Parts: sequence; structure tokens; C-alpha cells
Amino acid sequence: MSTENEGNERTAAEAVPSVPPVPADAPQGSPGSTPAPAPSPEGESAATTPMAAVPPTPPHAPSHPHAPQSAAEANWPPPPPPAVPAYASHGAEGGGPVWGAPSQPYAPEAPRKRGLGGLVAAVAVAALVAGGIGGAFGYWAADRNGSSGSTTVSASANQQDLKRDPGTVAGVAAKALPSVVTIDAQGGDGEGGTGTGFVYDKQGHILTNNHVVASAADSGRLTATFSNGKKYGAEVVGRAQGYDVAVLKLKNPPSGLTPLPLGNSDQVAVGDSTIAIGAPFGLSNTVTTGIISAKNRPVASGDGSGGSNSYMSALQTDASINPGNSGGPLLDARGAVIGINSAIQSTGSSVGQTQAGSIGLGFAIPVNQATNVAQQLIKTGKPVYPVIGATVTMDEKSGGAVISDQGAGGTAAVSKDGPADRAGLKAGDVITKFNDTVIDSGPTLIGEIWTHKPGDRVTLTYQRDGRTETAEVTLGERNGDN
Repeated sequence: MSTENEGNERTAAEAVPSVPPVPADAPQGSPGSTPAPAPSPEGESAATTPMAAVPPTPPHAPSHPHAPQSAAEANWPPPPPPAVPAYASHGAEGGGPVWGAPSQPYAPEAPRKRGLGGLVAAVAVAALVAGGIGGAFGYWAADRNGSSGSTTVSASANQQDLKRDPGTVAGVAAKALPSVVTIDAQGGDGEGGTGTGFVYDKQGHILTNNHVVASAADSGRLTATFSNGKKYGAEVVGRAQGYDVAVLKLKNPPSGLTPLPLGNSDQVAVGDSTIAIGAPFGLSNTVTTGIISAKNRPVASGDGSGGSNSYMSALQTDASINPGNSGGPLLDARGAVIGINSAIQSTGSSVGQTQAGSIGLGFAIPVNQATNVAQQLIKTGKPVYPVIGATVTMDEKSGGAVISDQGAGGTAAVSKDGPADRAGLKAGDVITKFNDTVIDSGPTLIGEIWTHKPGDRVTLTYQRDGRTETAEVTLGERNGDN
């Protein structure tokens, strides 16, 4: 697949990047119903799994390679998500996936030291004897006191004793749950499922993932159910396939809506506590906890309906998130939203298992990026993407993002008078750093570019003919997904 930050096509000769987390599948099941697991994509191993609870929806089978797409074009044929992200390739020779747990080699028992068995036996006997004496003494004392029943101690019935402090997980969950909704998306063809969203503002806008609502965006029915069981119809205000973000608007929203407070994802640190709320496998209002286990993970994932790929520089968390958590908030210890749960890493399905669950590797769109997208969608209904005006390959083994020889349809790989052209970049240049972030592949570059806004000035480090060069680039823009 080739593209800079705006396309998803790739040439047939390009190597397929290793699979990053696949976004949560399209929503599954209606809230409260028993979710029916959907079949996992064929041949998927160490693949990411969408987190919207999915009924029988089209599998996320990777699409075949396509020609690269230029920065000026916006066709979104679905390239396959990379087989394993660059950050996960560390095999015996540096190229193998490390997502699966290694098998445990057989280790012969070490010879036992003589005399240890006797000592253990002696200790065991002593313990048994002591237990017998204690038991006999206890029975004698109980009999002397005339006690033949059991004595219990009741906790205080004072409700004040049951109050949860605001800083506890219970306190954060109690405050956040009324602002989280379970989304039921039913397409015109009868397909659909459940996902999650949360109240973004007092006007009734709901923030969620694009792949949660994609099946019902053009024709179908969307409902949002609050934690108190009340349901409201909803409609799509706008959605961004590349960012995997969508904004809904409640029809006849209730008064007194309380938006979740938004945090600052740039200030998140590895090890910070996290709280995820969602509807895993259709189980609404589920709360799980964990930590931020990594930042700036390059993630490319399909949208669950055979559409375009999305790219993000994700927050990684070990909080348990599963299909159905998609679109739900990832909170910090204060209860502020720091991300939107969007994808999970999966080891693939096994016999008798049709849909994989959490293995402690979940990925969330940073809230700073999601907020920028949401504001644009509410304002115009269409997303705006920052671009460098160059087509890059999706080959992960190139040691960077390689500017292709040509763009889609034989167009120039570097758009004339575009940002990259004005900065002096040429076809064949290998971009190795974006500001201070190391770039190891095309998807990584796209994810980093999309954390910025059009007009931002950035520094690109690249290699040409064995020399390392730098260039100052002012990001351009592309409007819409098409």
C-alpha cells in the first residue's frame, strides 16, 4: 500500500507491513442481548481484533495490495493492515512476531538434597500435631463455654460508611457511567451490533469510533442507551474513516446532559492508571482498569466493513477491553478522558472460539487528536487531514517511510508545489524521523502526521544516496475521505 497520510492504496510489489491492531469490528448485538461472537478473519494470526461487539459482519480479511495513492487523491481501497507492527517484530533474527507467548521448554528436575524430605515430613507432622492440639483445645474451650453455634459480626448499616471517595475507581466509575452510552447500530441490510460512545457536549453530541456506526451510517438505525436504561435515537453528524472517529447527535436529547471531562493525552505517562468503560460482547456498563503500558504505538487497522484503513499513534493500555468496547472512553485516575478505545491485539481464534478477547494489549486514539477531529466534524461534517504531499510505500522492512517512484494512476509521487516538493524532497528519499519521533514505516509516518494540524511546521529527517538530510515542512491539508 502506498500513501502518505491520505491514501490507502499500494503497489503489488510492496511488502505488506506487519499486522497492527485491527479496529474493533462493527458493533454487535443490541444492548442487553446475548452477544453472538463473530467469526474471526481467515488466516489471521497475531492480528488485531475490533472492539465493537460484532454479530455476523463481514470478516476483516486483508485486501490485496493496490497501487500507491498520491497525497492529492483520497480514494480509500482497503489495504491490508500490516501483518505485525514494527514495534512488535523481534523474532529470533529480528523479524519474527513476538505477540504470542513462547512455549515453555522442558526442564528436568534438579536432584534433591538428601535429608530435605525428612525435614519436610517432620514439619508436616509438627503442623498436623499442632493443628490437632489446637483443635482439641478449641473444642474443649467451646464445650466449657457451652457454645454450640456460630458467632458472626455484622458490618455497620450506616450508609455513610459505604461512601466511595472521588479518587477511587468506584468513585470515578460512579461519576462517569451516566455519561457513557451503549450504541446499537442496525444497518439497512439487517447487519449491525453494539459499540460504545460518550457524551461530548451538552448539545447531545456523542463521540465514538467510525467503525462502530459505519454499518448504519448511510441507511439504518442508531440508538444510544444510557446506564439508567433510557434509549434515544441518534443520527450521524460526521465521520472520519482515516481517523476512525465519528460524531453522533441524539434526537430529542434529555436535559441535564453531563459531558465527560477531557484530559490532555500529551501529558500521559507510561504507568499512569487507566479506567475503560464500555460494552464488551454486549455487556453494557462494564468497567475495567489497568495502566498506560506504552505511548505512540503506530497502529493501522481496517474499519470492519471492508473500507479504508485508519492510522493512529496510539496509547497502549493493558486495561481489559474487548469487542464492544470500541468508541468507549479510556479515563485517567481523575476520570478525565485521555483516549477512545479502538483496537486490540489478538493472537487469533482457536478451535471452538470464533472471536478473540483481550490479551492485555489495547489501543486508544489520543483524545487530543480525537477532539480536533470531532470539532471539525461538528462544524463541517467532514474531516480535514494534514498532508506532506508525497506518496510513501507501506513496506515495513525499508527502515523508514520511502517516497514511492510514482503515485496512484501514474501520477507524481511528490505533488508539484506541495509541502514535500517545496521542501526539496524527491522520490526514493527515505524519511527516518518526524520531528523527534523515529519513523520505521509508512504507517508510522502517517500516524504521526495525523497527530498534527494543517499549517503546522515540522522537521523531517531523511536519507538520500547514503547521506542524512533534514527539511522543514509546513503541512498541507486534504478535505474529506474521498
